[in-house]
Amino acid sequence: MENTRQQKIARQIQRDIAEIIQRDLSSALRGTLVTVTTVRVSVDLAYAKIYVSVFPFERAQATIDLLEAHNKPIRGALGNRMRNQVKSIPELQFFLDDSLEYIENIDSLLKQ
Repeated sequence: MENTRQQKIARQIQRDIAEIIQRDLSSALRGTLVTVTTVRVSVDLAYAKIYVSVFPFERAQATIDLLEAHNKPIRGALGNRMRNQVKSIPELQFFLDDSLEYIENIDSLLKQ
């Protein structure tokens, strides 16, 4: 169970990462909708797992690869935004949140 500090840092990271992706990677992600759905932060605030939802689903793996390739610049931009709130910026790991794809698949099966 996350404590209050973890939750606050996770929400701040979620907002900041979403803005960074929208501002800095918009040209590379043209035609792709990327949403930061969840952020999980470790107890020591050293690691952050960032779950993103990608539409269209066909570009999901390419988008995750692009985010991982730009991990250092994204973390650097996050550090500039959060430098007064935490001692060290957590290591970022990007994961695909495929819950929307799962819901769409279930919905299509129910319509049949």
